[in-house]
Amino acid sequence: MSTRAATFLAGATLAGLALAVPPAAAASLLPAACPASTALTKLDMPLTKLAARLAGDQPVVIVAIGSSSTAGAGASSAQASYPSRLEALLRERYPGRDIRVVNRGINGQDQPEMIARFDADVVSLKPAVVLWQGGVNAMFRDNGLGTAESILREAIRRTRQIGSDFVIIDPQYAPRVIADADSGPMVKLMNTVAAEEAVPVFHRFALMRDWHERGGMPFEAFLAKDSFHMNDWSYDCLARDLARSIGANVEAQQRSAEAAPKPGSSLDSKTGGKTGERIGTTPASAELAPKLATPN
Repeated sequence: MSTRAATFLAGATLAGLALAVPPAAAASLLPAACPASTALTKLDMPLTKLAARLAGDQPVVIVAIGSSSTAGAGASSAQASYPSRLEALLRERYPGRDIRVVNRGINGQDQPEMIARFDADVVSLKPAVVLWQGGVNAMFRDNGLGTAESILREAIRRTRQIGSDFVIIDPQYAPRVIADADSGPMVKLMNTVAAEEAVPVFHRFALMRDWHERGGMPFEAFLAKDSFHMNDWSYDCLARDLARSIGANVEAQQRSAEAAPKPGSSLDSKTGGKTGERIGTTPASAELAPKLATPN
């Protein structure tokens, strides 16, 4: 038996074990609110392009590109997919603003197909943010992990060319995914690329694992009947956590902008027109660098 076949069977076995809890009983175990940890859902790099768009009055477009868990497989309707829920939640957070989250998910696709349609499905819309959900299907294909890094970096490069922010959404935590030997390396690869390219990751894998391990939720509570795709509850929680993280990211930048000395102000004059650097002193960033480099 091939390694891929063995992995698939292992995932199917885990899925079968997960079905031991009746759906009605699993649904009764759902918490009243999404059990999100801020540490798990924080976007640790600034979404500068989105913040600038929201500071103006022009329409804001976000493109969600990915595979079945972007398209909404497992949801009861298109409106229950995470991009649709995200749009509704962002409109609620920013009332009166024209915000669209365009769903460009296609069932069964992986990163090679996504990058092939990137110009038509993403670039043409001139989005403020690109939400890139890929890599899950790569784990079930030969050498999928081997090609993932170059394609991810190419997607980031093209996104920067059009002046947009880029957010990586990593794999879902589900029996078939965690049974695959490439799941850990794929999550690690995404984190490494994100750190090197200075783009944020929305840690879906860690978030869903937290639901299961710390929250004690059975897989049936947050997965569809196939024990692989997400369901209405988990898509909604994914959207809520992502909307909150995006909002917190943007609003932190707005607070920083408001607190910064205005050009020509008395505080700015003390710094010779260079905010954060006083005449005749060491720049603040240089003073902090040794402290930041010191191990805890």
